[in-house]
Amino acid sequence: MEDRYTTITAPSTGDFRDRGSKFLAYAYPVSSAGEIKEKLQALKKEHPKAVHHCYAWRLGTDGNQYRAVDDGEPAGSAGKPILGQIDSAGVTNVLVVVVRYFGGTLLGVPGLINAYKTATAQALDVAPKTQKWVEDMYYINFDYPAMGEVLYMLKHSEATLYHQDLQLFCTILAGIPTKYSGAIVDRLSEIRGVSVKEVNT
Repeated sequence: MEDRYTTITAPSTGDFRDRGSKFLAYAYPVSSAGEIKEKLQALKKEHPKAVHHCYAWRLGTDGNQYRAVDDGEPAGSAGKPILGQIDSAGVTNVLVVVVRYFGGTLLGVPGLINAYKTATAQALDVAPKTQKWVEDMYYINFDYPAMGEVLYMLKHSEATLYHQDLQLFCTILAGIPTKYSGAIVDRLSEIRGVSVKEVNT
């Protein structure tokens, strides 16, 4: 099933407690580094008294875009276990942040690994999941009269429309399933007044 990938469709949470420490996990569907930054800033505002905001994320389908951050916890005790659970769940385009409130007792590295792992697993277990097509991104520019034909073709190729500016001269940012993108781009390019440009993501 390399044509598709699995992601979560809505935010979800997990809550694990050990010896007074609270580990609150927040899982989010994300599609860019900018979105990840926004979610992190919002959570830090929501939990200003938490001692750690540890997180991990994975983006894209090639497996190369990911990050794991311990945020002051011992190296490898927080970010890595969070990322490990994202990978165990087989999901991508996902950010998980675990907010920790310290309970006064040190848990040790094995205790921390267990806590971050368990809170993350809880959040991902309850997150609604879906399969999406692996997509190639394109900017499609066209004159207004061609709109009906362009939209019809995109709809039938199961493309995702990320941005639309439909004026006298129209621009659409579309994700076309990689499986069909070559054929669809050829057909779009044959329509009068349509130009298609691939976005290098």
